[in-house]
Amino acid sequence: MEGFTTKKQQFATVWKMHTAGDAQWYPAQVPGTVYTDLLRNGQMEDPFWKDNEYRALDLMEKDYEYETVFEGTEAQEGERQWLRFEGLDTICDIYLNEEKIGNTYNMHRTWEFDVTGKVKAGENILRVYFHSPLEYIKEAYEKQPTHGSEDAMDGFVHIRKAHCMFGWDWGAHLPDAGIFRPVYLLTMTEGRIDSVYIRQEHEEGKVTLHFDVSRNPKEDLRKEIPVGKEADGYTYEVTVTAPDGTKIIAKDTPEDLVIEQPKLWWPNGVGEQPLYEVNVTLAKDGQPVDRWTRKIGLRTMTMDIHPDEWGESFAHQVNGKDIFAMGADYIPEDHLLGRVTPETTRKLLEQCKAANFNAVRVWGGGYYPEDWFYDLCDELGLMVWQDFMFACAVYDLTPDFEANIREEFIDNVKRLRHHASLGLWCGNNEMEMFVKQGEWVTKPSEVRDYLFMYERVIPEILKKYDPETFYWPASPSSGGCFDDPSDPNRGDVHYWDVWHGNKPFSDYRNYYFRYASEFGFQSFPSFETIKTFTDDPADWNIFSYVMEKHQRNAGANGKILNYLQQTFRYPTEFTTLLYASQMLQAEAIKYGVEHFRRNRGRCMGAIYWQLNDCWPVASWASVDYEGRWKALHYYAKRFFAPVMVSCEEQNWMTAEANMNREHFVYEKSIRLNVTNETLEDKKVLVKWALRNADASVVKAEEREVTVPALSSVWLDKEEYPDVDVFGQYVSYEAWEGDTCISEGSVIFSYPKYFHYLDPQLSYRIEGDEIVVSAKAYAKGVEILNLSEDLILSDNYFDMSAGEKRVKILGKASRKVEAPADWENQVKEQLADGLKLRSVYDIR
Repeated sequence: MEGFTTKKQQFATVWKMHTAGDAQWYPAQVPGTVYTDLLRNGQMEDPFWKDNEYRALDLMEKDYEYETVFEGTEAQEGERQWLRFEGLDTICDIYLNEEKIGNTYNMHRTWEFDVTGKVKAGENILRVYFHSPLEYIKEAYEKQPTHGSEDAMDGFVHIRKAHCMFGWDWGAHLPDAGIFRPVYLLTMTEGRIDSVYIRQEHEEGKVTLHFDVSRNPKEDLRKEIPVGKEADGYTYEVTVTAPDGTKIIAKDTPEDLVIEQPKLWWPNGVGEQPLYEVNVTLAKDGQPVDRWTRKIGLRTMTMDIHPDEWGESFAHQVNGKDIFAMGADYIPEDHLLGRVTPETTRKLLEQCKAANFNAVRVWGGGYYPEDWFYDLCDELGLMVWQDFMFACAVYDLTPDFEANIREEFIDNVKRLRHHASLGLWCGNNEMEMFVKQGEWVTKPSEVRDYLFMYERVIPEILKKYDPETFYWPASPSSGGCFDDPSDPNRGDVHYWDVWHGNKPFSDYRNYYFRYASEFGFQSFPSFETIKTFTDDPADWNIFSYVMEKHQRNAGANGKILNYLQQTFRYPTEFTTLLYASQMLQAEAIKYGVEHFRRNRGRCMGAIYWQLNDCWPVASWASVDYEGRWKALHYYAKRFFAPVMVSCEEQNWMTAEANMNREHFVYEKSIRLNVTNETLEDKKVLVKWALRNADASVVKAEEREVTVPALSSVWLDKEEYPDVDVFGQYVSYEAWEGDTCISEGSVIFSYPKYFHYLDPQLSYRIEGDEIVVSAKAYAKGVEILNLSEDLILSDNYFDMSAGEKRVKILGKASRKVEAPADWENQVKEQLADGLKLRSVYDIR
């Protein structure tokens, strides 16, 4: 920074890498990873292709070296120099000019090494030696066989590295390594800003920002000295720039600053996301030393927990309003971290906003995402449930391990605490539940250490570094201390009886969870995505070796067929089976989410598992690895709509019907509900109609309903005792003015028994719209171009006879280059032909 005594030089130099001991070196990219560099240099095959995972895994039995040459300047009198590594994965030795300056053992930490007197004028050589993570965990496990998820490799708990790199029930065994974040040389005369903690005090018409600024002396970058508390010549100045560009400047080391008529930050769908830029400039005796610049949102955010008629509430409370959380669980975006960029993350998170998410949960078995992830969540209005990086394992809290994770917590809490989107910190994923059950526990000290880690160590760190952000000890939990962590009437719940427990979709309605933070259902990815890992038609069978290598939940392909048997007919063609699996997944999650939203107030969160994939695989994701939207993501756009109509029907699905019993009778009814997750009262016209299979209307009704802000309203039950369950259905819609804002349909038999007529689906193109025509009731209408990569305003929708207009919004792709001639490219893609189908075609 020009004019500042603290200087930061990024190593944007030429790097090279090789397998340790080999004579041949190859060009490398930093930030980057071993796998991405080997791929770029033709030294490994695509690890996602067929079963190449095995060969890629073998590569991590070896050590690797990275090296760069940089022009340096010797530290002048009074200066101190430090090397800063923002992300090293994981077990490394660092050498400067062949002198070892330090070692690292945690990918979740920032590492800094004093190199004063070691940097030469002119040419310097920096070398980073990566030790094999597989050898490390093997040796550690032999010494101490601490256990965790059986889907991951033995010993994964012993290394502070993304657990899922060693395998998960959706992930491969691909423990990448490398310098995955930037490297800097810091030169300083007076130290630097350590951190700026900003607390917000909200009153009518104003927000007061309270500042806690600390600095690091140049001699010890882990030492924190408050600024302004001592007469040592250090001062700071604050400049706040409002969204409209106006500035407020506070000099002379202000402890607070008042913003009049603040523009508040709200989650997506509830309000806007204005951001204020805060600049804090540190000076010594009037000379600028360092500057800290971040964007913040003005809001209050906590969890509303209080006793109520059902048990205990558990809801995100933003600016005093309880918000129903709608979103999905986020996992690392790629097994190869070198492929994750601000652009790829933006594309993924923009798909969340497009599907009406207002929240994401960062799952604890990966790594703490990059700064840009949280910047985007701030911008897009996505509340972040942030797990600390522990999942499905137990740990020995040795003194060394505790010291290591304490530094990890401090680094990440200080890095992330200013973000408007940060909704809460959570200790771990599923470990309170499993430790209570004795899963993976081999000795009593592991139970003790669990309590120490999540109910003593982390709370101590947060009390000092981020007391304003809510902390929750585990997910799921009822508040800690092993007090019934899966209690449906308190805290959050992971519900897996639908899927792992083989329960029917209707089982969701037996529960009114306070906050469902995990529940899911699998499907296969798109056919074009499958072709990225096999082009052999012999593999295009869900029970082939390759398809089951790309399915990491044991027996899950058969489970999909089991649920298919309950719901749809048997598909006799591979791509139809893929479509049927995606419809199953979408219908399952819809069944749960709509039930939870109808019971808003009692339930206040629906975060489904999961948002994304880290490689091409059959999984619970709603967006596949190549960025293609599965049916579930389009369904999410509808069931997360801020104002939504849904139907609680009684039919064969809810009756657990057995048509061959003598007394087979069941209720045939609908009860509509409108839920409103906005800050405004909504007046909507609800229409519904009993229709024949050809979509002709038998009976139509409508009712005007006023739905108060942040509430849900039930309509009266409508019974249809004489309905033809095989040939009639009910359609329903919610209208706001002249716009249909939400719609759906329901049948009273199993979908596989309904006598669908051929809807004779057809289309025409009008500008940027696809106009779909149907001549009968069509359920789950799918629109695909040949490359299966269009993103549309709607897809996988139900329609009665007539027309529906669907806008072309973009192209699904992990690649970020947007073609300059997008319109022409879309027309060319459409000219290649569109394919339409519906549930009628599952046969």
